[in-house]
Amino acid sequence: MAVEAVIWDFGGVLTSSPFEAFARYEKERGLPKDLIRTINATNPDANAWALFERSEIDIDGFDRLFAGEAAARGFDVPGRAIIELLSGDIRPEMVEALKRCKARAKVACITNNVPAGKGAGMARSEEKAKAVAEVMALFDHVIESSKIGIRKPDPRIYQLACEALGVSAAGCVYLDDLGINLKPAAALGMKTIKVLGVEQALGDLEAAVGFPVR
Repeated sequence: MAVEAVIWDFGGVLTSSPFEAFARYEKERGLPKDLIRTINATNPDANAWALFERSEIDIDGFDRLFAGEAAARGFDVPGRAIIELLSGDIRPEMVEALKRCKARAKVACITNNVPAGKGAGMARSEEKAKAVAEVMALFDHVIESSKIGIRKPDPRIYQLACEALGVSAAGCVYLDDLGINLKPAAALGMKTIKVLGVEQALGDLEAAVGFPVR
């Protein structure tokens, strides 16, 4: 089936991964490796992270709840410190691939984000916010978890993207850096690509869409 649309995650796909920033933070403070990711993966539908991504709590609530989750494991990690780590750097090669996909198919973004920072990419500076806004302007449609109250991996968020674009799931390619977010997309019939690195992702994307993206 011909590709009707290419749907993109944002953080860790079009930007560097926040997990890299998490790892640096943990190393600098002598925390266990992957502590932040472990906290976020515990009770994943109702923890502080999930509530914040659905805008069910504000930043003060997240700061308090995340700190409590960390304290339960014996560590002092303020939630606000984690929010400061979320905004990655734009990957130019991936943006070029997005532009090439846009020339041949519809393009959309599905991002789990939080109501903090500037814009969809949760930027911490005006310069970065401008760069993110330029990328976001390329999409035919953008879905932000913090605005609709639904977050990946809820299957409804992928269905909403298809409906907004007027395409079938079987005609979509979806890129994400988290396997848990790819599974429901694949179950709906989308071709999925797990982004482990830029070159790998570009190669897999070219194989999926059947045209050059770099």
